[in-house]
Amino acid sequence: MTEERNLTCINCPMGCFLTVELTDKEITKVSGNTCPRGEQYARDEVTNPVRTVTSTVKVKGGVYERVSVKTKSPVPKGKIFEVMKDINKASATAPVHIGDVLIEDCAGTGIPVVAAREIMKS
Repeated sequence: MTEERNLTCINCPMGCFLTVELTDKEITKVSGNTCPRGEQYARDEVTNPVRTVTSTVKVKGGVYERVSVKTKSPVPKGKIFEVMKDINKASATAPVHIGDVLIEDCAGTGIPVVAAREIMKS
């Protein structure tokens, strides 16, 4: 059984329209990409989609009440809601520095959540 999936590549500003052909759930062809990164993106997106999650975490004793955070590397797309639950439960105490690990192993992915901004003590 042949299937076709259409995607828009997000690796660069060109936004190539990609077509992935699958036969019996195996990728047989990727077209529409203007660079090798587009082909790899399409293959990854069809077989194992991942996303970097960005959000905020509460800060105690800081000049701001929340700090911007992100997953240190992309997480499986199917785990995003679990990742957000862990992020929403988390808190930090000022000072917070860029790169500080605020959650060691988010949602059992083995991927840490890190601060993306400095928050000084109030």
